[in-house]
Amino acid sequence: MALRQNAEVKLQAGIAPGTRGWTIGTAALTLLHGLSSNPDTAGDALKLLHELQVHQVELDLQHEHMEEDRRELEQLAGHYAELYEFAPLAYFTVDGAGRIIEGNLAGARMLGVGRDDLAGRSIDSLVAPASGPALRALLEQARSSSGRQSCKAQAGGAAASGWLQVLANASPRGQNCLVVVIETSDVNTTDLQA
Repeated sequence: MALRQNAEVKLQAGIAPGTRGWTIGTAALTLLHGLSSNPDTAGDALKLLHELQVHQVELDLQHEHMEEDRRELEQLAGHYAELYEFAPLAYFTVDGAGRIIEGNLAGARMLGVGRDDLAGRSIDSLVAPASGPALRALLEQARSSSGRQSCKAQAGGAAASGWLQVLANASPRGQNCLVVVIETSDVNTTDLQA
């Protein structure tokens, strides 16, 4: 109802938005011409023409709102992509088999691969073989509980010289794990047990 009232006000004020090239169809014009040619139906033709104009303005206003929403969504998506992609910590989404679905640039650097080469790679490749069981147990715990789980693991791959703090929790839909990996010099060997 507010849209129609807004359209009416804009039409009366002569400030209706441009039609973006949309035209009234031939059948509608023929009907209007036929109605306006007869004095008995000329009033109906004017009412119909007014309705067509109001609907046109409503469509134009809806189009403007959709364009504004699209721009806002693009900005929001860009903002969150930037937060994820350029974060200083390694972020990964990992499936139930321990394969990386996606990761950010810090994660790719940690593995010593290009970002496009992350998908399908085992998350185990981040850690030394001795820390693999602890990492797999962490992912299993994260999938089966609602809270955040963590462990320390010896680094493998490109970051093989240190230790990693691995934090994980189930994704909101529960199918995958969301994993953050932080390089650290602190180690507590009791955290390495599965």
